[in-house]
Amino acid sequence: MPIFRRPDYQSEVTQFIDRLKADKPTLEAEQRAGRGLLWDKAQDREAQAEYREARVPQKPYVYQTNTK
Repeated sequence: MPIFRRPDYQSEVTQFIDRLKADKPTLEAEQRAGRGLLWDKAQDREAQAEYREARVPQKPYVYQTNTK
């Protein structure tokens, strides 16, 4: 057993999160619903393929002027 290990130790952050979940049991469901609004979206693969094809390659030094 390691010398410095305390099995009963919980950080302040862990204690805060545990208290928050105990005070508001619907928190995780609300987080999932909010994530669904912002992040879990269907992707348009055709549009993404068009964006990839339309990309213009970047010059090695972007601030260089075209002098020819």
